[in-house]
Amino acid sequence: MSFRPLLLAAPAALSAGLMLATPASAAVGSVLDDDLLELAQATQPTPPAAGTDRRDRMANFNPKAFCLDHVARRAGNRTYLKIKLDLKADQVAAWDAFANASDAADVKDTARCNALPSEMKERPNYVDRLTMEETYMKARVERIEAVKPSLTALYNSLSPEQKAVLDRPRPMGGMMGRHHGGPR
Repeated sequence: MSFRPLLLAAPAALSAGLMLATPASAAVGSVLDDDLLELAQATQPTPPAAGTDRRDRMANFNPKAFCLDHVARRAGNRTYLKIKLDLKADQVAAWDAFANASDAADVKDTARCNALPSEMKERPNYVDRLTMEETYMKARVERIEAVKPSLTALYNSLSPEQKAVLDRPRPMGGMMGRHHGGPR
C-alpha cells in the first residue's frame, strides 16, 4: 500500500502542523494505543468516490476543524493520563502546574486553529508548504518550551511505575512503522 494517497489527502494539515503535540500528549499516545485503534476503526474516513480527484478531496478537508479536534484530544488525553497515573497527594501540585501550562498552551493553539481556513480549494505550492511547516515547527517548539519545565517537575515526582506509563514507546504516527517497510 502506498502512503502517497494519504499524504496527498491532507498535505496542508500535516505541513501546517495542525497536530501540535506536547511531550505529555506524545506520552499519552503510547498509553492510548488500544483506544486510538478502536477510535480509528469506529471513525474510518469514507473512501473517495470513484472518479474524484485530489482537488475534490482537498475541498472536503477542513484544516480548522482538524486542528481544533487535536487540541480537544490533547485535553482529553491529559484527563486520561491523570487517572492512569493514579497520582498521590504529594504529586497533585506538580500535576496542576503541568495542567495549567498545558491549558495555557491549548489556548494559544486554539487561537492558531481559529485562524486557519475552514476549507482548502487546492493543494498549496512547495513554498507555501515549506512556510506552513516552519510555522508548525515554531509553534511546536513554543509549546514544548512552555510545558517542559512543569512536565519535568511532574516526571521527577513520579514513581518508577508511573514513569513507565509515560516512558512506554509508541508507534510513529500511529502507523506501526508501515512507511518504513514494517508490517502491513
